[in-house]
Amino acid sequence: MRVMGLMSGTSADGVDIAIADIEGAPPQISANVIHSEMIPFSPSFQARIHALCMPETSQVDDLCALNVEIGEHFANAAITGAKNANLNLSELDLIGAHGQTMWHNVTADGTVTATLQLGEGAIIAEKTGVTTLNNFRPRDVAAGGQGAPLTSYADWLLLRHPTRWRAIQNIGGMGNVTFLPPLNVADGEPLAFDTGPGNALIDTAVVMLTDGKQMYDVDGAMGARGTIVEGWLDELLEHPYYNRKPPKTTGRELFGPEMMHDLIQQAREQGIASDDMVTTLTMLTAATITQAYRDFSPAPVEEIILGGGGARNPTLVSMMQSLLGHIPIMTHEDIGMDSDSKEALVFALLAYETWHNRPGIHPALTGASHPVVLGQIIPGNNYAALIERTWVNS
Repeated sequence: MRVMGLMSGTSADGVDIAIADIEGAPPQISANVIHSEMIPFSPSFQARIHALCMPETSQVDDLCALNVEIGEHFANAAITGAKNANLNLSELDLIGAHGQTMWHNVTADGTVTATLQLGEGAIIAEKTGVTTLNNFRPRDVAAGGQGAPLTSYADWLLLRHPTRWRAIQNIGGMGNVTFLPPLNVADGEPLAFDTGPGNALIDTAVVMLTDGKQMYDVDGAMGARGTIVEGWLDELLEHPYYNRKPPKTTGRELFGPEMMHDLIQQAREQGIASDDMVTTLTMLTAATITQAYRDFSPAPVEEIILGGGGARNPTLVSMMQSLLGHIPIMTHEDIGMDSDSKEALVFALLAYETWHNRPGIHPALTGASHPVVLGQIIPGNNYAALIERTWVNS
């Protein structure tokens, strides 16, 4: 099947697109990306999303309107992506759309009670004519899971090494890791969870400290110029999230602008310079990732596959390597996968699995009580023909 995946991450910088030809069934499943790109949001739209992620600056009528607007952005991105891939929309079988996470409701004991992703799937199906699957996370939450990280199931299907334990580390707005047992460990189970802030605190600090002139630390330059403030770093590492046992997830509702505003105020009271703040926050991300490996990995990690925007921050990667010692850090490209298209590919893969009535999670990854089929199906113009081709005649 030819499936398009659409994804917007915690940074809310735009729609990532991956079009893939997917075949087979677990454990023999293949996904070949034939086109990928990113359609950016305008800075004003990105800022609006971030503002409406916070209860203090959002209200129900704005969220209702934003749901439609994000759906329009996703639909337009799908149309543009197909055109740039020299495909007619009729050549797509399915679209899997993650939407934009606005809130992940986590109680004090780490239980996820609700999760909200905006981006009206009906608009995508209406404007493209393609059967669309969206709203993937709530079914896992309903089964007692964290609703995240969903990328870990694709890691489980596609990225296990024949003989080595791997950590698949994503550094987006949040950091998340999947510990994968090698294929030669028959009874090995994976483990996945959010390690804590990835780029979220760094990016927010850069925006605040530069009065909006920079949206992120380009090439890790600010982080490279400053000095780690060890006392402040020790204070930051005392946050209880880091010691909470997995499964666990987090987001901007915890590690977001409100926290960063308070942290900058604290740092200024201590006389910490701007570059030193960014350097220390960069080390915070590196330290919490490596702490998670030390505290929670089921077995010693033998290699790390790094992806997400943080993989392009050489200061952050260097800090991780200094803490990890001899463990090699590789990119997805080193193992033949495009890291920029990976998360969008995940939702193409999950759409494919849902269409075939197969689970989209492993309980060991999210904490769900049992495997569940994820998402909701919104029929497109190709719905009846797709049923006949893939269900009736298969």
